[in-house]
Amino acid sequence: MADTGDIGVGSIIRFNGELVQIMEYQHRTPGNLRAFYQAKMRNLKNGKQTENRFRSGEGVEIVRVEYKMMQYIYAEGDFAVVMDNENYEQVHIPMVMFGNGGRFLKEGMEVKVSFEGEEAIIAEPPTFIEAQITYTEPGLKGDTATNTLKNATIDTGTEIRVPLFFNEGDWVKIDTRTGDYVERIKK
Repeated sequence: MADTGDIGVGSIIRFNGELVQIMEYQHRTPGNLRAFYQAKMRNLKNGKQTENRFRSGEGVEIVRVEYKMMQYIYAEGDFAVVMDNENYEQVHIPMVMFGNGGRFLKEGMEVKVSFEGEEAIIAEPPTFIEAQITYTEPGLKGDTATNTLKNATIDTGTEIRVPLFFNEGDWVKIDTRTGDYVERIKK
C-alpha cells in the first residue's frame, strides 16, 4: 500500500470505496501543527468534487489504470462508440465522461480512454482539434479589431467564438478543454 507522499495531481485512488482523481494536491506544514496534505478530488463515477486532508504518511490505495488510444466512431444516444485499434473491439462510453470536449468529437478521431480492469473510467478527447467553419456572418475588410469575437458553427455542429475576420470555409484550431479557438489554419 502506498502512502500520501506517493500520490500527486492526476493520480487515481480509491477513497471511501469510490474511485477519485486528484485534481489539486498541496503539502502544508502549519506553524506548530503536524504536516498534512490538502487534496481536491473528483469522483470518477458522478463527477462530484470533494476536499480532504490526509495525514502525512497515511496509507492510500492507488488504483492501477491502463490507458488506451482508441478511435471514435459515432455517437449513439448518450454514448460514444469507440474502437480499439488493436483488436477492433467496440466499447460504449457515456458521453459525460468526455465533459465539454465531447461536443468536438469527429468520426475517426483518436481519443484516450482509461480503464480499471474492463471498466472505462476516464475518457479524453484530443487537446486540440482542427475544424472547418460551416456558418458564420461574413467578415468585412478591415475587421481586425483586437479581442472582438463573433459566433461561428464548425463542422461538428458546435458553436464557438472566433475573431471578426473569419469566414465560412476557414479552418481553425480549437482547444477542447476550454472551447476557445487557438489559431487560424491554412489548408
